[in-house]
Amino acid sequence: MSLSDLTFARWRTLDTAAAARFAEEAARRVDGSVLSVDATAHLGGTLHRAVIERDGERYALVPGGEVTVGFDVEAWEPSPEQLVSYREESVAGGFGFDEDPRAHLARVMTPLRTAVLPTVLMAVEPRKLPELPALVPALLAEQGLRVPGPDEWEHACGAGARTLFRWGGDVPQGASPYGAGDGPHHRRNAFGLQIASDVYDTAEMTSDPGSVYGGDGGEAVCGGYGTLLEWLPLATANRNPATAEFLHGPEGEDMFEDFGVRPVIGLD
Repeated sequence: MSLSDLTFARWRTLDTAAAARFAEEAARRVDGSVLSVDATAHLGGTLHRAVIERDGERYALVPGGEVTVGFDVEAWEPSPEQLVSYREESVAGGFGFDEDPRAHLARVMTPLRTAVLPTVLMAVEPRKLPELPALVPALLAEQGLRVPGPDEWEHACGAGARTLFRWGGDVPQGASPYGAGDGPHHRRNAFGLQIASDVYDTAEMTSDPGSVYGGDGGEAVCGGYGTLLEWLPLATANRNPATAEFLHGPEGEDMFEDFGVRPVIGLD
């Protein structure tokens, strides 16, 4: 099987030797070199993480094909702690949030859906925006790169996990959604990406001006919206519509450097 035929479903079945062969082919196509191929436990099985270096930047191999992205809000069963947080902190705080947390999630989360995506290389870490977001696609194109689409970003972050967060359905105890510390949000994800790890610093633009993922610039934390909503910007399918409106609006013109973009290399 060639790299053009590689899918996420197929990638999940490979042993390390086969994964390494695909990584070597991807590296050859982009004049890069394979830095590592390792395995991690994911979705009850093993998933390989292949990292390739090109022009001094690290990229992870993200297999595509037909994948599931988004979040099923109707099927969501919040934990007792999440319900208490939402009712006693978010709603009782007088911020105007919906009484039902599902109604709030429906406003900020993308719906469960199927997408057909190409296999790509995606930067392990985002770059800080060098310019206004409208100018970034052309700047990346000059380097043979592009901005990820919303479906690509969600797939790269969650790697098939349908839980609220890429690591599971709840927030890690004793951890914070920002700053240094321990917790699953600080660890590389199933594809080897450092992604959605700090609500202040890891908000990323996509090719859709209405979708910013991975953080909210600290709005929920600074606003005192409560534990669940402070962590929610790190949820895989949280597209942060208010943050996107800020970034692409006049207020964002002087603060674009606080946001990021995760370059993508096509392998067609």
